[in-house]
Amino acid sequence: MAAAPDGVRFAPIDGRESSQALGKRVFASAARFVDADLADRIEQTKEWRKNYIEPVRTLTELGARSTKDALRIASDGLDALHANMLFAHNGSTTALRDAFETSGATQLRTTTIEGPNTGRVRELTIPYKGGTLRGDALRRQLGSWIETGTIEASCAEAIRSVMDTPEWLDLSDRHFALLGAASEMGPLEWLCRWGANVYAIDIAGKPVWERILSLTLAGGGRVHVPMHGEVSSDPDPVIAAAGTDLLTEAPAVRAWLQSFDVPLVVGNYVYADGSTFVRLAAVADALITDLIERDRRTAMSYLATPTDVFAVPAEVVHAARAANKSVVKNATRMISRGRLFAPSYETTIGSENGVEWGIFDCLVLQQGPNYALAKNVQKWRAVRARESGTLTSANVAPATKTRSVVKNRILKSAYAGAGPFGVEIFQPETSRALMAALLVHDIRNPGAAASPATELNHPYELFAQGAAHGGLWRLPHEPRTVLPLAVGVGLIKR
Repeated sequence: MAAAPDGVRFAPIDGRESSQALGKRVFASAARFVDADLADRIEQTKEWRKNYIEPVRTLTELGARSTKDALRIASDGLDALHANMLFAHNGSTTALRDAFETSGATQLRTTTIEGPNTGRVRELTIPYKGGTLRGDALRRQLGSWIETGTIEASCAEAIRSVMDTPEWLDLSDRHFALLGAASEMGPLEWLCRWGANVYAIDIAGKPVWERILSLTLAGGGRVHVPMHGEVSSDPDPVIAAAGTDLLTEAPAVRAWLQSFDVPLVVGNYVYADGSTFVRLAAVADALITDLIERDRRTAMSYLATPTDVFAVPAEVVHAARAANKSVVKNATRMISRGRLFAPSYETTIGSENGVEWGIFDCLVLQQGPNYALAKNVQKWRAVRARESGTLTSANVAPATKTRSVVKNRILKSAYAGAGPFGVEIFQPETSRALMAALLVHDIRNPGAAASPATELNHPYELFAQGAAHGGLWRLPHEPRTVLPLAVGVGLIKR
């Protein structure tokens, strides 16, 4: 029998490797302790690809009821994931979580590229609609976004804190390991402008490394590049030899990062289509947890997607309900038998300590269960890591016109038609700057929700604080009952 190809693999379930079977097993395991009936329903679900949304939503509802249940769901889900992931190398296969016991056969070299000091900035600016927001103009825009429900007030407060404390933007004392460094939503551009030390992890390839190097040389930071070839400071040889693949070289990446012996903020910005995203999510999670276990100074950073399920505060629920006053839309809902303009937050959930939650559900069927699983893995790790004492930045980003989104025809049309329904779709350059500023707030402000020293009423407040959801949370209607109309408007516009 031929040896398994090197890299991260799914453990066989019923004789075959399947991300769909894995997803069902992981979500069922996450539910088992808190609701055995839900776990059974998940295991018995036919056509998981079409029927995953309701169970995933219900799992969030269960977690919202108590801190204990939220933590148990996260722990059991992560344990089930790693119990079903393998790592093959040189003809042998081990559990993924055991792959880091050795440093890996590949020894990565390092090239360091520095941007000019003239590239450093100490004022927070946000690109927006072809211009640049700064100072009073930025403060006015933050106020406008709050008024329209585009961001939460806690998000604006965090951005104002960064504006009022410009010394926070001197990141020359901080070290960031970016998984998926060239990501369109990642913070590389702004970390370089603010003088950070960056350890750039991304796959080999000319477009990837041309982007990374151009952002490095335009800023004032220091970027360490993993190399397979000869070390060089000239751009062309670096572009040709740089890069490493987490799916096949994660142990080598861990050894490379650990060799610097500095406290890292590890940012997880990896993405891929389909089942590869699940494999990436699993190996990134294994890498991050290994780094934390080896050095408790390690911090973590994620971007939560707005097209997911979240427990949201009562104030958001009340605002959405108050906005549901359109006679025409309510009549349309009745005529369509609830398929259009269904009211959001028809019920709320009370937690054990008296906190009232609404459940925001914007799972998009077209993104699929692999996407839902990968993003839940990130949320589960964020909850568990913060509870265990790790500083964890996990902010909800706005819907953004990234290449990975707009290549889907339906999502592209929905984004184009979202405006009339109260949702602002951001350009990538705006989202990048906004989310990078929130990351700075989280690592600099000791009172941020990201800090494990900050007391939260419930672990899910980590995602509620600082959310920049683009208006989705405060829609008076369930997003999926507006999506077909937004697609129609978008098609007309296009």
